Amino acid sequence: MGKKLLLASDHAGFPMKQHIYHWLKKHGYEVTDLGTDGEESVDYPDFGHKLGSMIDENDEYIGIGLCGSGNGMNMSVSQHSSTRSALCWNTEIASLARRHNDANVCVLPGRFVTQNQAEEIVEKFLNTGFEGGRHDNRVKKIPLK
Repeated sequence: MGKKLLLASDHAGFPMKQHIYHWLKKHGYEVTDLGTDGEESVDYPDFGHKLGSMIDENDEYIGIGLCGSGNGMNMSVSQHSSTRSALCWNTEIASLARRHNDANVCVLPGRFVTQNQAEEIVEKFLNTGFEGGRHDNRVKKIPLK
């Protein structure tokens, strides 16, 4: 998936975001960090909307979002018309999100996965393609806007 990567998190996802950022850079990915920049309490929608807006502006981006449970970030990112955001807590979900839903945002529950699990989930997400076929029409029906 040779696209540009965007990372965004709230304070609860910040430690895992930092780990994933460095892991991705080590593996040669081009990564833009949209914040937050620390563990001071912030509002996840601010960063989820920043991530979603960037994808709305440029479909070359793939997003990775993190918050404590993943739910708030996923809900915020999903409000944007060009995003197909998936809350991924294991590699099977990440694979299905890409293969069947053509997901372009992987949201991780930063408090509920280990660093190794997060790496495996992101790797699976980035290296799995969309199957198309019967899923094409379904994916086209997702946006309401």
